Amino acid sequence: MKLHLLFLLFSFGLANAQVKPPNIVFCLADDWGYPHAGAYGDQGVKTPNFDRLANEGVLFNHAFVSSPSCTPSRNAFITGKYHWELGSGANLWSTLPEKHQSFIHLLANQGYVTGRNKAKTWGPGNLDNWIASHGSHPSNKGYNTFEEFLAEKNNDSPFFFWLGTQDPHRDYVKGSGEKSGIDISKVHLYRHYPESDIIRKDVADYYYEVQRWDSLVGSVIKQLEENNLLENTIIIMTGDHGMPFPRGKGNLYDSGVRVPFAVRWGDQIKAGRTVDDYVSFADIAPTLLEAAGLEIPEDMTGKSFVNILKSENAGITERSDIVFGRERHVPAQEKPNMGGYPSRGYRNNDFLYIRNYKPDLWPAGTGKSGATNLPNQWYADCDGGPTKDYIVANKDLDQEHQLSYELCFGKRPAEELYDLKNDPDQVNNIAYDKAYKKTLESLRSKLQTKLTALNDPRATNPNYEGFDQYPYLGGGGGKKK
Repeated sequence: MKLHLLFLLFSFGLANAQVKPPNIVFCLADDWGYPHAGAYGDQGVKTPNFDRLANEGVLFNHAFVSSPSCTPSRNAFITGKYHWELGSGANLWSTLPEKHQSFIHLLANQGYVTGRNKAKTWGPGNLDNWIASHGSHPSNKGYNTFEEFLAEKNNDSPFFFWLGTQDPHRDYVKGSGEKSGIDISKVHLYRHYPESDIIRKDVADYYYEVQRWDSLVGSVIKQLEENNLLENTIIIMTGDHGMPFPRGKGNLYDSGVRVPFAVRWGDQIKAGRTVDDYVSFADIAPTLLEAAGLEIPEDMTGKSFVNILKSENAGITERSDIVFGRERHVPAQEKPNMGGYPSRGYRNNDFLYIRNYKPDLWPAGTGKSGATNLPNQWYADCDGGPTKDYIVANKDLDQEHQLSYELCFGKRPAEELYDLKNDPDQVNNIAYDKAYKKTLESLRSKLQTKLTALNDPRATNPNYEGFDQYPYLGGGGGKKK
C-alpha cells in the first residue's frame, strides 16, 4: 500500500516531512448547523477556534450531510457511502450492516493509531453485530480525553482521533445563552420562524452550547501545538446536521442538511481560502484515505476532495451541485405506521429541488398526542423545546405565525422548488409556478440521474418500502429526539 511505501522511504531517510502521513483529528458536533459560526458572518455566536481553522485553512460554504439525522449522517461519514446504500444504516436508532467497512479501520490496518473520546461519536443505535464482525468499534478504542489518547499512544505513528460531543443537542439550560452574555437581538433566525423573544432566547441557549463545543476543539488545538503536532495534522470541524429546531434537523432545507465545515492542514493547503464547491459527508472518508496515502475502496461512492483542498482557487472549481435525502428519523406517523417521511433533494447555486415520496404523511410527524406507536409523542420528528411549543401554541395568532406553523409542521406537496437567489431561506415553493416548468423538469431529471448513479433504491422504485421494515431501536416516548 502507499502508506507502507511512505513509511519505508521515511525510515531510509529518503522522504521529507511533506510525505510523512498526516495525523487526523475529526471534530464532530451534535446538531450544529449552518450558518452558526463567526466565519460565516453570524454575529450572535462566538466561534474563535472554528474561525481560526477557517483562517488558517479552507472554509467550505457548501458542505452537506447525506441525511439530516444523527445515525445515517455518521454512517455516511465512516463508510464513504450515501446513507441510502447502507440498508438499516439509513435510519436513526438503527445499526450498521456488517458488510460495510469503516475507513478508520482501514487507517488502523496500515499503521495509524486510532481512537475516539467517550462522548457521542457513532450513533444512536446498536453496533453489537458490527463490532463482533470487525473486532472493535468503528473508530476503535474510547478515551476520556484527547490528552489521554496522546499519552497512551506515545510513539511516532500517525494517528486518527474522532472528537465527539453531545453539544449542541437538546436539552438546554433555559436562559443559559442570554445569561452568558449572548445578545438575543443578534441571533440568526431563519425566515420560517416568527419574530419572538422566546425563540431568540431558545436560539441563544443553542449558541451557548455551540460556544462550549468550540472551546472543546480549542483545547485540542492547544494540545496539538504543545506537542508539536499541529502542522502535520488535518483538522476537520463540522456538525452532523442542522439545529434541533422546527424545519431544521430532519429536513432537506439548508437549515437541516447544510453544515459548518472548515479544514486545516498546515502548509499542505493554502490558508484563508473560502470555496463554494459542494461536498458531502460521504466524501470525507475517501478524502482522508487519499490524504493518508491509501487506496480508496472501489465500493465507496463518495469522492475525495483532496484536489480542492490543495487547489489555490476560491469559488467553485469542479463540484457545482449535490444530493441528499432522508428516510425514517423516528416512527412519528399515526399508528400502526412505523415508517418515515422519505424525501430526496438536489441543490446547486441557483435552486433547491425536493421530492417528497409520501406527501400524504406529515413531514414532522402527526400532531396528535399519543397517536404514534411510541407514547407521549406529537410532531415527534421535531425535537421538543420552547421554539416548537411557541409555534404550535401561537399558530392562529396572525398570518406570520400561521405561515411559520405551516412551514414547520404542515403537509408538503410531492415536489418543492426554491429560487435561492430570491429566496435563500427556502420558504416560497415555486414548483407549481408555470414560469419555472422547464427548471422543474431539468432538476427532476438531474436528481434522478444522480440517485441512479449513487445506488439509491428509490431511483428505480419510488415506492420502495425497505427502509421502513428495519426495526427502530430507540426507547420510549417524549418529545426529544
